[in-house]
Order: sequence, then C-alpha cells, then structure tokens
Amino acid sequence: MSRSTFRQRVPVLPYLLIAPTVFFVALFTVWPTALAIYQSLFRQRLNIAKYREPTFIGLQNYVDLFTNDDFRTVIVNTAIYVLGTVPISILLGFILALLLNRQIRGLGLWRLAFFYPNVLPMVSVATIWMFFLTPDYGLFNTALQFLGYRGPQNWTANPDLALLSIMIVAIWKNAGYYMLFYLAGLQNLPTDVFEAAALDGASWWQQLWHLTFPLLRRTTLFISTIAFISAFQTVDHIFVLTQGGPSTASTTLLYWLWQVRFEYQDVGRAAALTVILIVVLLAFTVTNFLLSERQEDRYGY
Repeated sequence: MSRSTFRQRVPVLPYLLIAPTVFFVALFTVWPTALAIYQSLFRQRLNIAKYREPTFIGLQNYVDLFTNDDFRTVIVNTAIYVLGTVPISILLGFILALLLNRQIRGLGLWRLAFFYPNVLPMVSVATIWMFFLTPDYGLFNTALQFLGYRGPQNWTANPDLALLSIMIVAIWKNAGYYMLFYLAGLQNLPTDVFEAAALDGASWWQQLWHLTFPLLRRTTLFISTIAFISAFQTVDHIFVLTQGGPSTASTTLLYWLWQVRFEYQDVGRAAALTVILIVVLLAFTVTNFLLSERQEDRYGY
C-alpha cells in the first residue's frame, strides 16, 4: 500500500483534533493513577527516618487498611454521608425545580435565592453554619429552646451529631445546584406530550410519574453521577466545622486520606487510599451508566 493510499484510507485530522484531549487526560488522569498504584505497593513514611526510602511490600498497605478499625469507621461514615446527602440533595433539587418551573411573581429572585448557596465557597458556607451550630447562641439551639427543648446541643462536638451537622451543610449548599439542571431539563420537555396526557385525563401525579421522570432520566443520570463524586470530594466544611472529630465520628474517606498523607506523612498508605477511592468512583460511574443504558433499551427512551 502506497503512502498516498494509506492517507486516503486513514484520515489524520480526527486524530489531530483529539490529540490535545488525549494528552491532557494521560497527563492529569492516567499518569497520576498509575503513580498512585505504583506507590501503594511501597512503604514510605517521611516522618520516620528508617522508612523515608520506599520499600516494596506488595499489597501489605491494602491489608493494613482493611484490618484497621479507623478505616472501617471512615468507610461507614463515608457511606452514611453519601447515602444521606446525595438522594436528599437530588430530591430537594427536583422539588425546587418543579416549584420554580412556573410563572410566579419574583421568579428570578426565587431562583437566585435557592442557587446562591452554591456560588459561595464551601469554607464560607461552613463559617456561616458555624454560627447556626454554635452551642450557646446558635440559631439551631435558639429554635430548640423556643420550642421548649432545654439544654443546648453541641452539634459539632457531639459524636452523635457531628456527622449529621456536616451532612446538613452539604445538602443546603448542593440542592440549588442540582435544581438548576432539573430546571433546564423541565423547560426542554415537549409540551405537546403533556397536553395530550391532560386531554386523556391523566392527573398531575400520573404525568409526573409516567412522563416527567422517564423523560428526565438522562438528567438524573448526570446529576446523580456528579453528586456521588462530589460527595466523596467535599472536605472543606469538615476542616472548618469538626476537623473530622470528635475522634473519627465525622471523618470521611477523603479527609482521612489528607490526614494520612500530610499529617502522618504515610505516602504508601495514602496512595492505597487513593486507589480505593478511584475504584469506588469508577465502579459507581460505570454501573450507573450501564443501568441507565439498559433502562433506555428496555423502555425505548
């Protein structure tokens, strides 16, 4: 095959167009992941003289993690945090989108009010909520005392309330962000389908369940994916409100990863935690997309 014939059969332009994307994905995703996998096979403690040089130990870092009581506590905390914040945030975002997808007075101000928390940095959000959760004069305790409950609660220092506190902050910040996506999805739905359903006698709930939910499946897939990933990545408010305490009551996986790497300076174990985090996020994303595609093949939309 001549060179000119090869160029005709294999166009070069598509490969040139995707080359920058491939380069940056390889540089900022593939290479750091491969490096984390490699480092997780070594023991290296920068704060201990005899362990400063990396020593190959195979899968021992993973064995140590899964036999560590703190790691199990962190996994449970992370699961509670994700399962408690993601569904509630998405549900609230959908409800807010339904309420604001209509002509009401001051619509723009209402939309801005619900979306505004997402504009604020998480550190600022945590600082605001620190005032709400203050034991002596915080808004939450003042409201409880007004309702007749005696004795202020120390929300961020109570092992039973610390994780709940950071979950409330995350829900408050993220609900308006997911509302924006649902609102865009609702405004792009075909109106003729709903008009036909109304003429056939379908109630509001039937339209919502049999038309709105299925037509917004792709939007929900996207929102659930970014919400799940964001729940694993958000640690700013934990730094401000609880520092992972008391003890490890509000420590999540990424916060513990930061502690292991920068406080304990355990490079190998931090790399193993990074690999575990990548595997969890990748497994959820792939599973979510596969289930969504299967439902689309089943229902035809």
